[in-house]
Amino acid sequence: MPRSFAANIRDNARQKTVLFFVIGIVAGIIVVKVELQLYNAGRPCSDDGKVPIRPAMKRSTQLGQNEISQHLSKKIRILCWIMTYPSNVNKSAIHVRNTWAKRCTKTLFMSSENTTFPTIAVVDHLEGRKYLWPKSRGAHQYVYDHHVDDFDWFLKADDDTYVIMENLRMLVARYDPNKPFHVGRRLKYKETKRSFMSGGAGYVLSREALKILVEKAFQSPEKCTPITVVEEEEDPKVARCLWNFGVKPIDALIDGRESFHCFAPPIVLQPDAFPSKHWYARHSYHSLKRGPECCSEYSISFHYVEGYWMYMLEYMIYHMRPFGVGYYDCPHNIMSIVGAPT
Repeated sequence: MPRSFAANIRDNARQKTVLFFVIGIVAGIIVVKVELQLYNAGRPCSDDGKVPIRPAMKRSTQLGQNEISQHLSKKIRILCWIMTYPSNVNKSAIHVRNTWAKRCTKTLFMSSENTTFPTIAVVDHLEGRKYLWPKSRGAHQYVYDHHVDDFDWFLKADDDTYVIMENLRMLVARYDPNKPFHVGRRLKYKETKRSFMSGGAGYVLSREALKILVEKAFQSPEKCTPITVVEEEEDPKVARCLWNFGVKPIDALIDGRESFHCFAPPIVLQPDAFPSKHWYARHSYHSLKRGPECCSEYSISFHYVEGYWMYMLEYMIYHMRPFGVGYYDCPHNIMSIVGAPT
């Protein structure tokens, strides 16, 4: 019996509905795949270069680059104390406060005067390089007295030091702050076998190291120079105080290259910088590399950075992007850094 015209119409409608449904599914799959590729290309941080990381954080979204730094900022509490002078507050310290110091958990500026900047007076002596040791020791004592249990790490820097806090947190994430660590740019101390961390490039103490420094070393004048001694070499003296109580310097090499730098980028990046007789070449604990090989791509600090360079570095690190150039790879130990299960 021949099918009615109406039945044919109904069958054709069903076929078209099924066809459109299949086409819709295929199109949806294609769109989703493209979207995922674009999403992953924009957020390339992964532990194997293919799978976006999903750490045990209280959200289901993929982990982007900003999320890593924000997570570490909450997880790793760093107090930054900056050594400055009354005459340098509006010349240098203000630029530190306006730029990288904003990423510290807390920042203190140590001086010989209490001001509304604010600066904290930690020494009664006249200002000058020869008073650096009493000033440094006073600052460590102040930080211990008021903040030792509030933070995990304690960074000492100068008012002409620029620090990339995200990279510092990445570095110290591998260490337990309840164990003694003294981390920074390692230099040889004169002709001895001992080494110390450059104060200008900045060094960081774990909470336990700060406790040992104040509770033990500062109480032993035969093993740690008293605060009454007027000398400018504060960084070797801090190292000696810690060394005598079992706290050895820890290298801050990342992928075999230095991450704390005693000079500004325009200096350390020069291929012919620092001839062999230069003090930096002679006292560098590791063989000094020059040019771009001098520095880890996760560099942490630079010293002798003038005010205008603070803003230049701030812009170039956190704002400027070359379109279509470069890529971002997470460190191989990214899962342990963010505290996620592997």
